Amino acid sequence: MDFERNLDKYAELAVKAGVNIQKGQYMWISAPMGTERLVRKIVKQAYLAEAGEVHVQWYDEEIKRTHYELASDSAFEQFPEWMASAFDTVAERGGAFLQVEADDPDLLKGITPERLLTFEKARGNALESFYEAIETDRISWSIIAMPSQKWADKVFPDLPEEERVSALWDKIFEAVRINKDDPVDEWRSHIETLQAKASQLNEKHFWKLHYTAPGTDLTIELPEKHLWLTGSSTNKEGNVFIANMPTEEVYTVPLKNGVNGYVTSTKPLAYQGNIIDNFKLTFEDGKIIKAEADTGQELLEKMMDTDEGAKYLGEVALVPHKSPISNTGILFFNTLFDENASNHLAIGSSYPTCFEGGQALSEDERKAAGLNDSIVHEDFMIGSANMDIDGLYKDGSAEAVFRKGNWAF
Repeated sequence: MDFERNLDKYAELAVKAGVNIQKGQYMWISAPMGTERLVRKIVKQAYLAEAGEVHVQWYDEEIKRTHYELASDSAFEQFPEWMASAFDTVAERGGAFLQVEADDPDLLKGITPERLLTFEKARGNALESFYEAIETDRISWSIIAMPSQKWADKVFPDLPEEERVSALWDKIFEAVRINKDDPVDEWRSHIETLQAKASQLNEKHFWKLHYTAPGTDLTIELPEKHLWLTGSSTNKEGNVFIANMPTEEVYTVPLKNGVNGYVTSTKPLAYQGNIIDNFKLTFEDGKIIKAEADTGQELLEKMMDTDEGAKYLGEVALVPHKSPISNTGILFFNTLFDENASNHLAIGSSYPTCFEGGQALSEDERKAAGLNDSIVHEDFMIGSANMDIDGLYKDGSAEAVFRKGNWAF
């Protein structure tokens, strides 16, 4: 009974706080097979909130694996036009988009990087206008997760097999505050706390951030008109939504050509059903000039070859080491969770919302302002209890932002 009640609260949270569905609004849910129990409850909550129409796009991981193993090479060079059109329709109708994740972190292990990245390019190009709607917050969107057996097996290999899914559910419920009496109200309070920190950073208006930690000595210049934001956004209709659940970050945009030094990852990156781990990136004038990885070297290099922007950064995010997800001590092998346990950066596209007036700028104007553009946007974790960050001002002075992995103010 407690689990069913928590599942109902989770579905309500996704609808009312995640995408914040409005009366008569169209809603698109993308979810893998195996999540039916939760998705049915989400659909019910959406209609109870008077959504106009709810469409569920199902996909099967085993079929996806078979496709990557056996399909012809030409199959990865294109993305279905009808599916691209369907996604564009979500944006055109002012709809809400919800992604439910339950992916096996090793789903595509062993698949050649060429196939993975060829399709990534095809999908990115076909969905360019939809991704633009996401990145500029024209529509409401959110990502949540639920356990699958294979994901739980990866996270809790030392537990008896029959206990792993339940253990992962407990951690997910904890991370998204389902254990509170009113999760929706709890999230409003949580977002207010994050927004207060973002406001402090916006008032300081740093010129650069300097990161130091074992394996890391990195300086990131910020655009003159950069803005620090939180996981709470507002769509073009003025409705507030929460893009990632959970979220513990405040984030902004780096200046494309203003990154110098080197940085080492502190958690594995789950990318395209594979793991990239223990990697170090070296930057010169914004560009990654060297990439070294103990695991996933070839895939990392192929990802950076996706397009010109995939060799530059698009996001800078701050998360204290002493935070709810980090305090669990669990490695989730899922970026949605692991990025909210650690300071992180993102390779690839930037969010125009992190630049004053950025949503109204043309593509050329964004580039002129120093914002990176790419079909790639991949977060990777760099934070630890040993990381210090200083905010640098143009007058040569500096102020501590992080000390020993946590806020210094």
